[in-house]
Amino acid sequence: MYFGGSIALIALGAILSFAVQDSISGVDLVMVGYILMAAGALGIVLSLVAANSARSRTTRRDDLPPR
Repeated sequence: MYFGGSIALIALGAILSFAVQDSISGVDLVMVGYILMAAGALGIVLSLVAANSARSRTTRRDDLPPR
């Protein structure tokens, strides 16, 4: 899950938590919305960590002669 998917989860969770007034028997839509928002926030954090670790793995070799 990348940045865009995480933002979509947060948006969907906010819609379920704050805008939907319907009820489904046995399902708490507000809690489902909060869970989706938390999953989206976790996805953003993990995307940033993965991008930072990929960036720090690149190495530079200064011992090569110039072209």
